[in-house]
Amino acid sequence: MKLQYQLNAAFAAVILIVMTITVFFIYSLIMDMLIQDERAQLEERAELLKQITEEQDASVRLPQLTQLVQDQNYPLLLFDLNREEVLFSTLPAETAVDWLDRYEEELYDEEVWESQGESYVVYNIGVAPNSSQRILVMVTPLDDLQIVQNAFAQRMIRIIIIGLLLALAVSYFMTNRLVTPLSHLQKEVKKIEKRKFNQVQPVKSSGEIKEVERSVRHMAEELERYINSQKQFFQNASHELKTPLMSIQGYAEGIRDGIFEGEEAERGLDVMVSETERLKKIVNEMILLAKLDSSEDVYQPETVNVAEVVIQAKDRLFPLANEKGVDLHYSGENTFYSFVDRERILQAFINIIGNAVRHAHKKVRIDTHVSGERIAVKVIDDGDGIPEELLPQLFQRFIKGKQGETGLGLAISRAIIERSGGTIKAENNNENGATFEIQLSKRFEDRQ
Repeated sequence: MKLQYQLNAAFAAVILIVMTITVFFIYSLIMDMLIQDERAQLEERAELLKQITEEQDASVRLPQLTQLVQDQNYPLLLFDLNREEVLFSTLPAETAVDWLDRYEEELYDEEVWESQGESYVVYNIGVAPNSSQRILVMVTPLDDLQIVQNAFAQRMIRIIIIGLLLALAVSYFMTNRLVTPLSHLQKEVKKIEKRKFNQVQPVKSSGEIKEVERSVRHMAEELERYINSQKQFFQNASHELKTPLMSIQGYAEGIRDGIFEGEEAERGLDVMVSETERLKKIVNEMILLAKLDSSEDVYQPETVNVAEVVIQAKDRLFPLANEKGVDLHYSGENTFYSFVDRERILQAFINIIGNAVRHAHKKVRIDTHVSGERIAVKVIDDGDGIPEELLPQLFQRFIKGKQGETGLGLAISRAIIERSGGTIKAENNNENGATFEIQLSKRFEDRQ
């Protein structure tokens, strides 16, 4: 069953159940209301008759009372408890005698009396003389009230049917507005399933469906970007692995065939060892990237003084900076604790600072600044800057500049920093050189 029909059926069922329960309670309450209203009218009639019986002479009381009852068609009963005698009644004789016998034991406080299979709404009152012994009972057959109750129930049933039809019309309109965007969204998702990312179109919707639609389109963009990056990764990886393998193969075949001898053979062996080390480094970095993306074991966080790790990374790169004649300067905070893997975050800082040293002309500055619960580490060099076409993909795998090595260093750094709950970005300076900014949050998990 389609979602629209399911929603319509559910909405109609809820309306029907609610209205049925409501009518049931109203149907039950209406009888109580009718009984109370009828008793109020009976009370007024009884008070009128009581005044007549108390104000008139005994010789003329019964004739006037009889005439009034006949004119008004009052169903009533007057009996004397002391003498156990029915004085006057417009009810069947069997009913009058039955009520007289049962009055004191059963009927005194009841609002509805039954006899001979019939039910009556009653109001009873003592009348003079000896009001405690003479009882005037005014009655209305319950059947008359049930006729009113049934007429009300029929009207309510008509109202339920009309209300249900209106509810179904509203439900159809509302569910149609809800389901139509979902149907269109389903078609767009099918395009994503078939990897037709560039054909995904916006869907006209509102509310939560609009948010889902935006998420779907964002997912399509991310999947397209991810698939393209994977394709580029495999292309770049194959190229990076292919180059040293060709060098190794060429020198190996040359030495085997006797083409290279003596010093040339020695130089060929050195190249083979160097290219093997390069291959090993590329493979290890690729494995590390894969583990950072999927494995929990490779990342072991603890409470670490991040500022101290930055200084440690600077000290390790001092020989490289000294060799290139680059002034490596640090300034800023000395204490900031975060919950990270010490060795991994150290590796990330070494990669970023080392990249700055390789591209700098004379100076690399490392600044740390704490703001609230975050620390910002800026690595600023005075080199030629980052080519504009390279900036958007700088942290992707196998993307490298002129002096890059494997093209994996910055990608590994980004993976480590993001795994640490931080962010990294790069931009060119106004004058010259580039700035890398890393931000990490203060965290205290497992702090000893």
